[in-house]
Amino acid sequence: MLYLAGIIITFFLAALLTGKKNKTAADKILIAWLCAMAFHLLLFYLFITGEIYNYPILLGIPLPYPLIHGPFLFLYTAALTRQQSKNKITWVFHFLPVIILSLLLLPFFRLTPAEKIAVYRNKGAGYEDLMNIFFIAIVISGIAYVTASLVLLHRYRKSIENEFSNTDKINLGWLRYLVHGIAFIWIVVILGDDPMVFGTVVLFVFFLGYFGIRQVGIFSSSTPQNNKLPVSTSGNTPNESITLTYNEELPDREGNQTGTSTMTPKIKYEKSGLDEEKADRIYQQLVGRMSTQKLFTDSELTLGGLAKTLEVHPNHLSQVVNSYERKNFYDYINSQRVEEFKKLAPQPANRNYTLLSLAYECGFNSKTSFNRNFKKATGVSPTEWLQKQDISLKQEP
Repeated sequence: MLYLAGIIITFFLAALLTGKKNKTAADKILIAWLCAMAFHLLLFYLFITGEIYNYPILLGIPLPYPLIHGPFLFLYTAALTRQQSKNKITWVFHFLPVIILSLLLLPFFRLTPAEKIAVYRNKGAGYEDLMNIFFIAIVISGIAYVTASLVLLHRYRKSIENEFSNTDKINLGWLRYLVHGIAFIWIVVILGDDPMVFGTVVLFVFFLGYFGIRQVGIFSSSTPQNNKLPVSTSGNTPNESITLTYNEELPDREGNQTGTSTMTPKIKYEKSGLDEEKADRIYQQLVGRMSTQKLFTDSELTLGGLAKTLEVHPNHLSQVVNSYERKNFYDYINSQRVEEFKKLAPQPANRNYTLLSLAYECGFNSKTSFNRNFKKATGVSPTEWLQKQDISLKQEP
């Protein structure tokens, strides 16, 4: 009954996503993945109930199926984080193991229905070596694709930190849960038996539906009111990454909004057309405006917005921050906010402020972000720092 419920829910989620308006590339990949998952569960359900023996043509088909889930996870992650390859031929490469192992099964597929049933009921007798090859390939595929997906996620997180001064509203939770869920399934594949594996898959589907429906934008076209996305200047709409944020223009696969790379800190500028003299001029302008206008107090400050204010190219500004400050944009802006807090806190006029309200004045927009960045910059918590400085602020209500 558990497997049947999983099948129904998986097909339902696929249908729900199919009805979504303005589907992105990630949505289409997820639809295909859900359909493949549902069919895989259906084949297993027929097997454990014995019904599959009434349809001998289906025997053998489920064997290469585990090899498709790793590629689907990787492609979905790449699409959501805008790191997908533009060359569609590479997509075929990811599914080559499935094709190759399916070809290895041709001798089995040529057997008569009675012979196929005999092989199944004798637990693969005569095909032991092939089954070992399948198991090894499945384990390698799972480990490789989960690792690759985690790398994409980590790389995207780094690129975000080169674009935003506040990442609290950029929700990568859905994708992290998805990758970690598949990783857990592969652990069960290695250590458990088939019923345990497919039982875990069904629970994963329940989890997928629960968190996917809770997070606006996964299975629906709606976005929070008064939080419309701006149009991306890189030619892609931000909806390509709708599960990550709804109130910022997201970086593309290179970690920027204009199609140029800011993902990796650059110290040499020849390729970008930024020489040392120009870089120094941008840095002096940045330091001056930060000092006089305190631009960092804007809690929603982004690299693109700051570059527009300074009238410089976002990529050039990112390179300057990385090379002169040895920090990404996120750390640079938040270190400025921490320094501003350290200047304001000792002033007698600010003793009527609470710690959090003073943090908001400096540009932080949450207690968590403030505590995390303050400790990162100083090595101690804000409360500990105030105690060492013998500074008393108004208590939180």
